[in-house]
Amino acid sequence: MAFNSKDTAAFKGVWVFCEQRDGVILGTGYQLLSEGRKLADDLGAELCGVLLGSGVNEEFAKALGGYGADKVYICDHPLLKDYTTDAYTKVLCDLVEEKKPEVFLVGASNIGRDLAPRVAARLQTGLTADCTHLDVDVEKYKAFLKTTSTIDVDNTKFENATNLKMTRPAFGGHLMATIVCPEYRPQMATVRPGVMQTQPFNDATAAKTVLEKVNVQLSEDDIHVNLVEIQKSAKKMVDLIGADVVVAVGRGISSNPTRGLEIAEELANVLGGVVGASRAIVDAGLLGMDHQVGQTGKTVHPKIYVALGISGAIQHLSGMQDSECIIAVNKNGSAPIFDVATYGITGDLFKVGPMLTEAIAKYKSSKN
Repeated sequence: MAFNSKDTAAFKGVWVFCEQRDGVILGTGYQLLSEGRKLADDLGAELCGVLLGSGVNEEFAKALGGYGADKVYICDHPLLKDYTTDAYTKVLCDLVEEKKPEVFLVGASNIGRDLAPRVAARLQTGLTADCTHLDVDVEKYKAFLKTTSTIDVDNTKFENATNLKMTRPAFGGHLMATIVCPEYRPQMATVRPGVMQTQPFNDATAAKTVLEKVNVQLSEDDIHVNLVEIQKSAKKMVDLIGADVVVAVGRGISSNPTRGLEIAEELANVLGGVVGASRAIVDAGLLGMDHQVGQTGKTVHPKIYVALGISGAIQHLSGMQDSECIIAVNKNGSAPIFDVATYGITGDLFKVGPMLTEAIAKYKSSKN
């Protein structure tokens, strides 16, 4: 029987594409499995990881169960050693057409952003890109809206259906849009790295994970690009997502941006952290995109987040409000950033920043 993406009743289960590079599974896969576990539980369905490569390490595959996977499909073939759009698309589409998952999640990495649209187009289904929130349960979605929107949730009628509600920033992050795909399957979404939190590894679930080796049908005729060579270049980029401490700067440094950045770097150094920024700073060309925190940047969950001169627009808060400890410094005592701050300091960052650096350095020196 020909594959029919409109036969929604034939689809069941939640899948996560677990991207690997040089045999190492990317952290985004663990994040999506953790989120996929919640969706699968709400749907009463199975959660499956999908792993493509050559010489796949079965121990790594089994470990995916520790983050929630009930089953892992292993697609092992020499032509899958290095990523090519044609090969990965064919293998994934063949598997989807055979197994028919209801939901398919892909990390919004460079590879994921190339692969997911091609798969969705070939399967004739929809795709929501760069999602920051996912829900299938209507009540959970309502609870999410109550804390992130101005919608009168209690007096708004919602369709009581288990369609995947895929929320993403729109219009440059000034709006949040929730998209559903009610008539086609699978429901596909790419999700930004760092947005979903990885659950603790569970040895018991890992031990129970079922590994299923897929009979991959793939030949060189299926690949229309000849991969001659892979060259890797080192580029110095800040790792916001993996940092325990982030010191971020906003419009408050605009009167003296050079000094403002110096203050942030000095404070980050003494705390053992990295420098982040609001979108305004990145748009002004003061820091690169890899420093940006927020809806159109990166979502971070550090142990300490220091906001210097950041007012706290909703677009920025959505990218850092789950930090364990938030320290805000702002001249405006009524700035929204203070609503989420653990500690708030009303003052000039050009004075307060160096004072914090000095005090922390003295404290560390005394401990040593």
